Amino acid sequence: MPYIFVGIIGALILLLLVTGTSIKPVRIIGQGLIKLVIGAVFLFFLNELGNKAGIHVPINIMTAAVSGFLGIPGVVALAAIDYWVV
Repeated sequence: MPYIFVGIIGALILLLLVTGTSIKPVRIIGQGLIKLVIGAVFLFFLNELGNKAGIHVPINIMTAAVSGFLGIPGVVALAAIDYWVV
């Protein structure tokens, strides 16, 4: 199964290189995925450090997007929402 996935991704990259498609959309998608991963890492550290204070923000696509795209203020906002609202 992983071979099929890697093959499809490789074929898409080859197709993009052959057709001369603009690289800008691919770059934007890549930057967005990197921000999602960084947001998930922020949330992981928040959960580890906030465990003693009773703060636990679940790590999912929406919370990772908020913390990834907004950065530290997004993480603080999610922690405040978790602490006061939930």
